[in-house]
Amino acid sequence: MKRRYTLPGKSFPLGATLYENGVNFSVFAPEAESVELLLFENDADTNPEKIFLKPLENKTYYYWHVFVPEIRENQLYGYRLHGEYNPTRGLYFDASKVMLDPYAKMICGSYDRAATAEFGVSNLHHCLKSAVINDDFDWENDIHPRHEFSSSIVYELHVAGFTKNLNSGLEENIRGTYTGLIHKIPYLKSLGITAVELLPIFAFDPQDAPGKNLNYWGYSPINFFALHTPYASEEEPQAIIHEFKRMIKAFHANNIEVYLDVVYNHTTENDAYNGGPNLCFRGFANNSYYLMDEMGRYKNFSGTGNSINANHSVVRRMILDSLRYWVKEMRVDGFRFDLASALSRGENGQVKENPPVLWSIDSDPILSETKIIAEPWDAAGLYQVNDFSGDRWVIWNDDFRDTVKGFVAGREGMVENLMSKFMGSFGDMRMRHRVFKPEQSLNFVSSHDGFTMRDSVSYNKKNNWANGEKNRDGHNDLYTWNSGTEGETEDEKILELRDRQQKNLFSILLLSQGTPMFWMGDEVARSQLGNNNAYCQDNPLGWMNWDLVRENTNFLSFVKKLINVSKSYEVFSHQNYWQTEPSEIYPYVQFHGVRLNQPDTSIKSHSLACELISPKHGEHFFLIMNMYWESLDFELPEGEWKLIFDTKSGFGKVENFKETINSPSRSVILLSLNN
Repeated sequence: MKRRYTLPGKSFPLGATLYENGVNFSVFAPEAESVELLLFENDADTNPEKIFLKPLENKTYYYWHVFVPEIRENQLYGYRLHGEYNPTRGLYFDASKVMLDPYAKMICGSYDRAATAEFGVSNLHHCLKSAVINDDFDWENDIHPRHEFSSSIVYELHVAGFTKNLNSGLEENIRGTYTGLIHKIPYLKSLGITAVELLPIFAFDPQDAPGKNLNYWGYSPINFFALHTPYASEEEPQAIIHEFKRMIKAFHANNIEVYLDVVYNHTTENDAYNGGPNLCFRGFANNSYYLMDEMGRYKNFSGTGNSINANHSVVRRMILDSLRYWVKEMRVDGFRFDLASALSRGENGQVKENPPVLWSIDSDPILSETKIIAEPWDAAGLYQVNDFSGDRWVIWNDDFRDTVKGFVAGREGMVENLMSKFMGSFGDMRMRHRVFKPEQSLNFVSSHDGFTMRDSVSYNKKNNWANGEKNRDGHNDLYTWNSGTEGETEDEKILELRDRQQKNLFSILLLSQGTPMFWMGDEVARSQLGNNNAYCQDNPLGWMNWDLVRENTNFLSFVKKLINVSKSYEVFSHQNYWQTEPSEIYPYVQFHGVRLNQPDTSIKSHSLACELISPKHGEHFFLIMNMYWESLDFELPEGEWKLIFDTKSGFGKVENFKETINSPSRSVILLSLNN
């Protein structure tokens, strides 16, 4: 084979950068002794063209680079790196392996996980490959919606699972794809949500799961730039990029933001000592990319076998480069950072007081208009809900979840904590920084990780047996009540109670201060039959059930009207904490019990009432949350109060009250004085 003419290239940008006359390739591999660039004709090619990089021509300090003329987008490529294999020193060079570019914008093909892990065994006949792509796309008049967080409502969903069901009404070729999601935008828009939060769409390893399970959720990234190709209806790399961009563009055209659930705390190259795959980072600079102990073993703060060395200068830059790419080129609107507290750890695993990577994200000018949301804990016990680094971060508030679920379930001693959570977790989070707003509490009672809202009122125990882990996985402290019987039932009284309890959860979630989020299908009472960890359930159990949209129209209508109430009144979307004293200017709250001005915060209390008043906007509401198992009479402030809704009879009941109102057991009531 005739040797291809190449130029030395340059060390930046990293990755494969397409120009009019060819492609510049650059990778970080400071301790590699030599590097081969492999060019494949197609995914089945087992005899790729080899370009040997010369240290004197193609290496600048830590970076290997080369410019290859006359190649275009969709070109498949990979690397082989020669160097020392010494795990105790953290070195995993293995020249038999084709490695993915850490900065690859697309990853193609399939591979055998077990074979990829075995040292010295070639994977050339069955390897993943990187692909060259360009950034050309006609965005036309695309505009980021830029909703204020204080008026945002977030809908968490799984890209494939949302449309994969046969009952989705979509043609087979687009079910479970980015294009399929475009077809469901009218449904999401009709709900009234302002943003979708997509479970991971970075290229991930479905084989990273115990036993015969497959990783469905996607929390097992291969790299941080490439899209997950099985979610595409297109096949060519460049076409897949365009399909994703069309999806973003369609959401924006409907005034809906798109957030990505991103995993920068670990990768699928887990547990090298026990056969984790050698795919990408490990083969270039293992001891730079990962946290390790003195024996070269991975530190594991993610619970998955490794932890990214996020505060290493090169790794920190890579994370920032990734985020900038998704904002500048893919035009996403925000990010939810999985196990974000793991990014607080330094190279020795200790928690850094001011983690450079978190402050870099917080202050980066390109990211300044994006939403940044932290899951503020890791799998090794670090919990930073109250003291997460950075001023802009919005915090996943699991204490809100547990408090509201526990209150609705009838647990004792919840009322005092509920008062704080209802006010944007005022007592817990406001002193975290000099400036903190209630919108920075991301409130939820359901998410991908845990029970659906329906299962929270139907199960006292988790039911994860289908996962094959003997029901050991998933959370154990559930804060739930099954409404009188465990699991599925045809008892009409129990079904009516479950319906009301779900409405109670939704009502408190959407009327509290903070940014509300709920999980796909909660608005139509979707169940996972008690499975609170459906990470490997790529089947109807983990998918959106579109039959419920037709079957549960009354419940769906209630949720839509409730969302509209929460968005229509200033008092429910005020950017600052409600005042706790009467004001002629600012919205304020006054708490009551069954007697005015006498909230009962005793351990046996199961009810709370409050007035919500916005003087400037003429809004005056009275909210009753009665989770006692008997009806209660509540005193009302002076005036004639109009019923907006109650969770027993819903919206539309025309009734006015003076002096007192009888609240049914386990119900929420909203009244208005002037509206």
